[in-house]
Amino acid sequence: MNQFYPLPTLDPISGEPLYVSELSSVSTGISIRGKFALPRYSQLSADQIQFLEVFLRNRGMLNGVEKEMGISYPTARLRLDAVLTALGLRECDENTTETPLSPADILDRLENGEIDVSEAKRLLARSA
Repeated sequence: MNQFYPLPTLDPISGEPLYVSELSSVSTGISIRGKFALPRYSQLSADQIQFLEVFLRNRGMLNGVEKEMGISYPTARLRLDAVLTALGLRECDENTTETPLSPADILDRLENGEIDVSEAKRLLARSA
């Protein structure tokens, strides 16, 4: 079986971002040359990739991430925020015009383990 190495994303000399210039097929030997962008996810660290895989396996439920990784809810949330930042995805902040949740929705999320008590309090205070 062919050995593939992790994709480097930065020039080891200058520290500048790299791009892919050639793609090849093992089975046919064909090569395609050009300037291809690296996938956004290649910028994540090994720990961030592991967290993202656990997060996806748990269908985005941080309480499942907590259990599987043996970390607290606040730690899981901080790691998710770090992944979002690394990917350049802006998280919603309190100044956005997002539709506030109803108190019943907030309590449902709390009951389902989607949020913790402190997050429920914060959301309830915003909906008042």
